[in-house]
Amino acid sequence: MAKSTFGYAFRSRPTPNSSKVMDLLEYQGKELFARHGLPVPKGVHASTADAAVDASELLGYPVAVKAQVLIGGRGKAGGIKIAKDSTEAHEYAGDIIGMDIVGPHGEGPFKVHELWVEAGSEIESEFYASVILDRSAKQLMVMLSRMGGMDVEAIAASDPDALVKQHVDPLAGLDEDEAREIVTRAKIPGEVSGQVASVLIQLVEVAQAEDATLIEVNPLIVNADGEVILLDAKVTIDGNSLFRHPELEELPESADQDPQEAMAKERGLTYVSLDGNIGILGNGAGLCMSTLDVVAQAGGRPANFLDAGGGSKAEAIIDALEVITSNPEVTAILFNIFGGITRCDEVARGIIEATNKIGLELPLVVRLDGTNSEEGLALLADAGLSNLHHEATMLGAAKKVVELAGN
Repeated sequence: MAKSTFGYAFRSRPTPNSSKVMDLLEYQGKELFARHGLPVPKGVHASTADAAVDASELLGYPVAVKAQVLIGGRGKAGGIKIAKDSTEAHEYAGDIIGMDIVGPHGEGPFKVHELWVEAGSEIESEFYASVILDRSAKQLMVMLSRMGGMDVEAIAASDPDALVKQHVDPLAGLDEDEAREIVTRAKIPGEVSGQVASVLIQLVEVAQAEDATLIEVNPLIVNADGEVILLDAKVTIDGNSLFRHPELEELPESADQDPQEAMAKERGLTYVSLDGNIGILGNGAGLCMSTLDVVAQAGGRPANFLDAGGGSKAEAIIDALEVITSNPEVTAILFNIFGGITRCDEVARGIIEATNKIGLELPLVVRLDGTNSEEGLALLADAGLSNLHHEATMLGAAKKVVELAGN
């Protein structure tokens, strides 16, 4: 999974606590900022080298040709280049489109399918600014540093005092006095302190208005004319709030989205891809998380988190199995079902129907307990599935699936 820092993920995705999120690409984040009156450079979206040249001619040289992927570290990976003329714009765009970018913490690779061509900026100073949802405090938190251009871990490691943090009252928001205090504590130069304070106030307003759980601007720059400009945009929206933001819900998905996660989203399943080979299906976020832990304790590597939800019917189990088995890395699957609202006989019917429908031959380890568990186990026994193994306990099921998966 994506590496987390200060409670947020650099590449967010639907999380095991059932909180769905929506990441915006840089250009989408900047368009959002612009709608709220924040200062961003002019730019044009492009998906081909020729379109990048047209955009560059429109903006005027120099331009920044920037890969659009949901990961940081693009510049170091060669995904951001400054073009001085049409020849360079075409060359750089051609080089960047199709390249694979690995994130600073090993995430990815993510293939580049689209670009943001942006008017060049003369950078005099770089700062770091963010607004994140601090879940432990149940409040938004503003962070500001005079050390922009570095990732937040590097700032915290090199000079902890340079990273100023301030929680925000959810009812009052961030007022001007509080914003100026943050700017003063961060030792932002006086000639731009008012502009930076205004940006912080507006970023908090954006986070509240758009239900954002993360807004990160790195760098927040001062250009040659002394203007404060948001040169980057990382924005994560609470996916559960999208009914309030139809304009965001209609944004196209990034082409580098995980294929299993995309399939699960279409079918209304809560699913997170992991890097192992044991498929996990449970009902309830807590039980699924416990299952991941027990499988890891038994020496296995989960390939996913999949919560089929309470009251799961046979159709939902079929959908879940189709998503899990679409991952070619999966070599065995563990069902851990505790029947409350969910009926174990419905789960058993789903397993049987899915096995017949998709010709499932992977080893299946099943633990059924709770409502109608005896009926469910009887159905599975009558089906005579040669690839199915029943275990009575979660630990026994975890050990069995690890053995069958070949870990």
